[in-house]
Order: sequence, then structure tokens, then C-alpha cells
Amino acid sequence: MTTRREFLAITLATTLPVSSLYAAKKSYSLGYSAITWNGQDEQAIQEISALGFKGIQLRANSFAKYKDNPAALKALLDSSGLQLCMFSSGNVEIDPAKVEASIAQHVKHATFVKALGGTSIQLTNSLRKKGVKPEEKDLIRLAEVMNEIGAKTKELGIQATYHNHMDQFGETPEEVDLLVNHMDPAKIKLLLDVAHYFQGGGNPADAVLKYRKVLHALHVKDVRQTEPRYRFVELGQGKVNLEEVFANLDKIKFKGFAIVELDAVPDAGKTPLSCAETSKEFLKTNIQYPFS
Repeated sequence: MTTRREFLAITLATTLPVSSLYAAKKSYSLGYSAITWNGQDEQAIQEISALGFKGIQLRANSFAKYKDNPAALKALLDSSGLQLCMFSSGNVEIDPAKVEASIAQHVKHATFVKALGGTSIQLTNSLRKKGVKPEEKDLIRLAEVMNEIGAKTKELGIQATYHNHMDQFGETPEEVDLLVNHMDPAKIKLLLDVAHYFQGGGNPADAVLKYRKVLHALHVKDVRQTEPRYRFVELGQGKVNLEEVFANLDKIKFKGFAIVELDAVPDAGKTPLSCAETSKEFLKTNIQYPFS
């Protein structure tokens, strides 16, 4: 005799399109970064939640505003149903005179993130000199300092992540590889930005497979070639093969957050919300992500 659960499973399997069934098996979650709202975090929380994303990335400006009352920000996140899936903690210093203060600042941010119910912080750097290739010893030193930060944030239950970035240490795939090879995966993991990696000369879909053991989160974004350089754009509006990136996330059964990020509204007449709607439509149509 067929049970009710078995009947429902058979019915769904015979009536739902294959794409819908496949979408339901996504192992990762989708978040969205508030950076596009340029500090209007309360509006970003409301609009990102309304679009159906499950997580949000906030920046260090929220620490300045809410550090003395994190409960107020946590209440906003909780009421919106959003998880703080990443927090932009900022620059890591390798100058011996600045390292101690740099580590202390990231620990403060991690404590703040803990109070918000968050999970992770993002580390970047502003060490690259224009037109100058960084020395290997400096890249290794950056990895060592990030290991120190990661060890301290891990004690708080917060995962530190390294974010590859144009115009910083880790601009090229070779630099990213050197950094990752000197990062202690027990202390710090990788936040792979697919558009920065592409613009730096790499194939982000290949990087998903290569760094699968240290991959904690992704920034999902697109990039368009413009004069004199490039411009980050909504998903599907640029050159990054995002379908291949997501196919490899499926292949490795990635269980973290893929965070849509757009640094700024790219074109006149658009808004942070309209840009987010464009990216969401791409995710629904091309990736078959099951927004609820």
C-alpha cells in the first residue's frame, strides 16, 4: 500500500519540471552584500530580505554605528529573517609596527559579529603599490598574520576568511595560490571573489575545484570591460562564466554561502534594488536557484 509521503514524492517527480527538481537539491545558500546601498544598511536589510535571500554581508561602517548597541542591529536582522553570513573586517597590516593593532581590530569586529549571531569575517589588504609586483616574502607574511587573526577569531567561534582582490596582494591567480598555500586551513579559509579572480587572469570555475578544501564562501559578481579599466556589473551582464562556477559548486556539493556582491550601481537610472532584482532573475533563470 502506498503511503501518503510516497504518493506525494511520486506526484512531484512526475509533475515538476526537471529544472525545479534539480534546483531543490542546491546545497549552498545565497546571500547578498549590502555594499551597493552605500551605508544605508537598514534599507539594504529590508530589500535584500524581501527578495528572498537568506544571508547578508555587512561592512565595517555598521560596527561604527552599532558597536555600543549590537542588539538593535541583531533585532533588525532577526526580524528580516536574514543571517549575517559575512562581515567586511577590512585591512590586514604586515608592518611590524602595525600588526598588533591590526589583529586587535579584527578581533573586535569578530566579537561584534558574534553578538549579531554571525559566522565569518572577511580580510583584505591595501598593501599593493601601483604597478609593483609584491615580493614573495611579503605575501607569505600576509598569510602568517592572517593565520594569527584566524586563530584568535576561531576562539570566538568566528571564521576568518581571505578575500582575493584586484589592486591588492592576491590580484593574480599565482599570488592567490601562494597565499592559500601558506594559510593554515585550521585558522583561515578562502572567500573566493569570482570576478576579481577572473579580472586578475584566472578561471574562477577552476578555482572552485582547486580550492574546494579551503573554500568557505564566495563573492558572486560579474565584470564588464570598459575604458580605461573595468566595471563590476549585475550577474549575467559581464564576462564571467557564472553558470560554470555554479555547476562546480554543485559538483563539490558546496555547503557555504555564495554572496552576490556589486560594489556600486554601474549605470545611471539604476538603483541597488533594481540591480539586485536583475541578479536574482539571472539566478532563477540560469542557475535554477529555488527562491522561496
